[in-house]
Amino acid sequence: MERKEFIKQFALGGSILLTAPVLFNSCSKDGDDLEPNDPDPSNEIIIDLNATASAELQNVGGFIYSGNLIVFRSGDSSYTALSRKCTHQGCDVEYNHADGSVPCPCHGSKFTTAGIVTNGPATSNLKKYSVVKSGTTLKII
Repeated sequence: MERKEFIKQFALGGSILLTAPVLFNSCSKDGDDLEPNDPDPSNEIIIDLNATASAELQNVGGFIYSGNLIVFRSGDSSYTALSRKCTHQGCDVEYNHADGSVPCPCHGSKFTTAGIVTNGPATSNLKKYSVVKSGTTLKII
């Protein structure tokens, strides 16, 4: 193989390798992919409100982390569950009890406890899950 032919083949192969991920990712539908650690929508998460790990949920304004979720007690009998994955680049957000916000430590996005984005660069709200209270358990779906 001549040098010119080798360089042509090398350039062609390299360009295919560089564009392949873009081509394959463009075939996926936005919103249909789950984060690797988000709850599977066909499954449910059960939280025992009497468990020591859930003690913070005994009071309005309390919160816990459960896997990749933040669960808030937002009222006397109401709860909110949000994904901890920032919609900007997937970093774990954390609750800031001092100002009642849910900031992302990676790039400065900020969300409300209802998951609504209030400061970018994130442009989408945090994923919100349904929470059903039954006796002393919460079912998150």
